[in-house]
Amino acid sequence: MSKPDPSQLDFFAQPVFPVRDGAKQVDVDRYRTKIKRAMARAIRECDYDRPTIAARMAQYLGLPNISKTTLDAYTAESRNSHDVTLIRFTAFVHATGALWLWDEVASVQGVTVLIGDEARLAEISRLRQERKRIEAEIRRQSARPVTLVSRGRG
Repeated sequence: MSKPDPSQLDFFAQPVFPVRDGAKQVDVDRYRTKIKRAMARAIRECDYDRPTIAARMAQYLGLPNISKTTLDAYTAESRNSHDVTLIRFTAFVHATGALWLWDEVASVQGVTVLIGDEARLAEISRLRQERKRIEAEIRRQSARPVTLVSRGRG
C-alpha cells in the first residue's frame, strides 16, 4: 500500500489532541485493565527488559529494589488486587520513558496531557487567539470617531 500524499488532509485520522468528556462514574475493572494494558505496551516498546525497568524504578525511588515479580503484577490483568500506586507509576513512566502513559491515566477525567513542546504549541495557539480578540476590540474601538477635548494651556 502506498503512503498518503502529505499535502492532502486525512479526514479519518485520529486527532493528535482529542477533546474528551470525563467519565461520570469510573468502571474500575475496565479502567484497571486499560492501565495494565498500557503499562504492558510501554514495557514491550521500551528498550529495557523487565528486570532493568524494575531496577530503574527502584533507583528513581531511592529504594533497594523493586522485583520483576512486582512489575509483572502491575501489568497482569488477572491480578486485579495489585494496582500500582501513583508514586510507583511515576517511577514506571520514568523507567520506561513512556510519557504518553500520563495521557492514558488522565483521559478518564476528560484530560489531555501535553508533553514537552506540545504545551508551548498550545500556548502559542492561545496567544494567537488572544491577539485576534484584542485586534477585534481595536477595530471595534477604532470604528467610532475620536473627538479630543481641548484641555487648555497652562
